[in-house]
Amino acid sequence: MNILNMEHISKIYGDKVIFEDASFGLQEGDKIGIIGINGTGKSTLLKMAAGLENPDTGQITRQNGLKLAYLPQDPEFPEDATVASYALDGVQETDWKVQSTLNKLGIGNPEAKISELSGGQKRRVAMAKTFSGEADVLLLDEPTNHMDEEMLEWLEKYLRAFKGAILMVTHDRYFLDQVSNKILEISHGSVYEYQADYSGFLELKAEREEMELASLRKRQSILRMELEWAKRGCRARSTKQKARLQRLEDLKNAAAPVRDSAVELDSVNARMGRKTIELSHVSKSYGDKKILEDFSYIFLKNQTVGFIGPNGCGKSTLMKMLAGIIKPDSGSIEKGETIKIGYFAQEEQNMDSSQRVIDYVKDIAEYINTSEGRISASQMLERFLFTPDMQYSPIGKLSGGEKRRLYLLGILSSPINVLILDEIGNALDIPTMTILEDFLNSFGGIVITVSHDRYFLDNVADRIFEFDGQGHLQQYEGGYSDYLETKKRNGDDRDKEIPVKKEAESKQENSKNWKQNRPVKLKFTYKEQREYETIDSEIEALEAKLEKLDGDMMANATNSAKLSELTREKEETETELEEKMDRWVYLNDLAEKIAEQGR
Repeated sequence: MNILNMEHISKIYGDKVIFEDASFGLQEGDKIGIIGINGTGKSTLLKMAAGLENPDTGQITRQNGLKLAYLPQDPEFPEDATVASYALDGVQETDWKVQSTLNKLGIGNPEAKISELSGGQKRRVAMAKTFSGEADVLLLDEPTNHMDEEMLEWLEKYLRAFKGAILMVTHDRYFLDQVSNKILEISHGSVYEYQADYSGFLELKAEREEMELASLRKRQSILRMELEWAKRGCRARSTKQKARLQRLEDLKNAAAPVRDSAVELDSVNARMGRKTIELSHVSKSYGDKKILEDFSYIFLKNQTVGFIGPNGCGKSTLMKMLAGIIKPDSGSIEKGETIKIGYFAQEEQNMDSSQRVIDYVKDIAEYINTSEGRISASQMLERFLFTPDMQYSPIGKLSGGEKRRLYLLGILSSPINVLILDEIGNALDIPTMTILEDFLNSFGGIVITVSHDRYFLDNVADRIFEFDGQGHLQQYEGGYSDYLETKKRNGDDRDKEIPVKKEAESKQENSKNWKQNRPVKLKFTYKEQREYETIDSEIEALEAKLEKLDGDMMANATNSAKLSELTREKEETETELEEKMDRWVYLNDLAEKIAEQGR
């Protein structure tokens, strides 16, 4: 049973279409993750569900008495508010829940001023207030942002146990796998529903796109056939059915499936000399809080190192020291003369909202060197999904995610050989993150990243350092899953015996695999060749039969028994014609592939 319905909704901001005749329903027990490229309307959908925005057309209906709780992406707090004045309502029945949730989320002082809390702590206070009521539906916009690993695990358990429905936007793919039972994808103004977690969504989306492409190929093949027959001359045209000519027009006018555009990440790495970045006995403290104590490390070429740990332990401080923004209290950080750093900071950047998007990039570089050669700032923007119209719009019109994508573009517009990424997963959508992961795996320099995105770390990290909150770092080899596996072994370093196949068995298996995977030469069977030579005339004969049946039905309009017989025969003939046309498409595609193979 649907408890919230969006029917045929449309939404336009200026000249940008966000939704166009989109529909979806939220059912009891749904735990839905919303994904899509930044700027496609994920947050707008949540606001409309919460009743904070209305669609331009269409309607949204909610079950009577439905209680909604909404967590915005950037919560706003009253000036001089404390944790208690904001989160607690003075109602005993709810305040104990809020206080309990605050404690679990690491917010122990109810009198602390919210203005003095970190971004992650502010978000946790807002989350505790959101969870305090007896809501039927939780609407969560980026609940995983600024959450460390421990808090993410707590949030996963809480949402899995939540008895109501959940509609959430998040870029954390492991989180989606753990919590969601349905994925809602927003693409080009449309909404697609998938009854799956994130991993299942990937498979179902690939199937959907393949079906759309198959339908397109079929339509193009049939259109070719129809056009060929339409050109056969006066005698052939005289036997054409009006319905067939109408179908030809429909095929010509049908819209092709729209594919998502993808960010194209590309840059030319600056040459790196022998010396990279060397930390020697580095220490840093803020008052009594130790950030680093006597830490030494040399970053290696082509290495990706991930840093993890609880919020407030000093990960961002270390990134700023590596970028040269903050100096250590003691010890040294030496960089080779050829080192050129690109630093993606966690904090929102102060961009001039009145500056045009293209001028932001031109201030960095008029032309950008890529692996394919020199391209203009405008071309680079197009690769980052900024259309020509967007390029000449002020930065203030961009969504938060689009601003962060522009910020990343600015970093990659200069030749660099070291990338420092501080919580980039908080800023970029899932499609862009997957492209970034491919880029980083081929990046010819050093990547240093702070991230709570476990999926991201699994895909890019060679080595992980964990902060213990006391200024010390523990080193682990591999990605996040390797780190977890090592932690589970509780310090047992004994190598488990790994069975090794005998050389003869290995060769035999490789030979078998080669035989199974070797390319197969395409060719017609004897039966297919005969069918290919005669199918055109068979289709013409069926169409002629249909035309005759239409005439017979008109002539027997008053004879109900005969008309019923002719109608049944026409339906059978139409079915046979459809099957023949499907077969024609298959045989023609096969003939084209055989011809290409012979070239």
